[in-house]
Amino acid sequence: MPAFSQIKETCLYVQDLDRTEAFYHHQLGLPLISKVPGRHVFFRAGSSVLLCFLPEVTRQEEVLPPHYAAGKQHLAFECAPGAYEEWQQLLIEQGIPIIHEARWGDHYRSCYFHDPDGHVLEVVEPGMWGK
Repeated sequence: MPAFSQIKETCLYVQDLDRTEAFYHHQLGLPLISKVPGRHVFFRAGSSVLLCFLPEVTRQEEVLPPHYAAGKQHLAFECAPGAYEEWQQLLIEQGIPIIHEARWGDHYRSCYFHDPDGHVLEVVEPGMWGK
């Protein structure tokens, strides 16, 4: 069986592209890589891509397979080694409430927060899943 090397892209479905861009690009600092008004905004997250779509548009997709979702979605960002406290501080400085902090075993920490659409985001320390 051939192996996968990573999940290359992750999708979130949002209601307002400008608000999404302001949050992920301006508040969290993710580089903007593509924006199509009325359809999507894409960001770079390390070697991965975060795709944010308007679900009512991609649900009607004719060129690619239709895709959409509703409700609270979740994704986790892995921070660079030693940067966990910096991320917590950035969230506080940006006025983004940390809604939960977790300790995973004896070694790893993570903190959870919401984006403007109510999706549950997480910052995790490197190595949490063994890589």
